[in-house]
Amino acid sequence: MQFLCLIYEDESLMSTRSDEENGKMFNDYRAFTEEVQTANSFVAGDALLPTNTATTVRIRNNETMVTDGPFAETKEQLGGYYLLECENLDEALKWAAKIPSAKFGSIEVRPIMVFDQ
Repeated sequence: MQFLCLIYEDESLMSTRSDEENGKMFNDYRAFTEEVQTANSFVAGDALLPTNTATTVRIRNNETMVTDGPFAETKEQLGGYYLLECENLDEALKWAAKIPSAKFGSIEVRPIMVFDQ
């Protein structure tokens, strides 16, 4: 069963942390990624560029509207994700708790919907 772990944090924290603190966080992410890969639970994962690089597309009354930035104003922004293969939700939650940003942000864990073929 696959689970998507969405990583949310206040992206402004990156500029308030020291280079040393940011370096430690990146090393913690590297270690987590290696651990989840070694356990054969890693399917995919990526970091996202900051929200100021986002573009939102909406269709209203058959008209396409394109706006800069994210759709919603929030305290925490989506910064990346891991797609994991796990036996069950409990296993996915254990992995999510190891994602470094869980210490100061939040990790949303969602099962992937499987459609009958």
